[in-house]
Amino acid sequence: MADVRIRVRPNGPLLVEGSFDLVDSADATFPSNKDKPVVALCRCGTSENAPFCDGSHNRSGFKSEPLAPSE
Repeated sequence: MADVRIRVRPNGPLLVEGSFDLVDSADATFPSNKDKPVVALCRCGTSENAPFCDGSHNRSGFKSEPLAPSE
């Protein structure tokens, strides 16, 4: 398994930890800051800095807290 961990934040972004490339639909790679250990990706669709989170979910009233199934 890859050394990447993705956390779903309640009513917020996806937090991606680890080394990865984020690639757009034209196969271009978004610039990344290798010194930043966590990247927040937008889930609400209202970020003006998409695909990255800019906190817009707080103003838009975005609500979502998916939980993994319990066994």
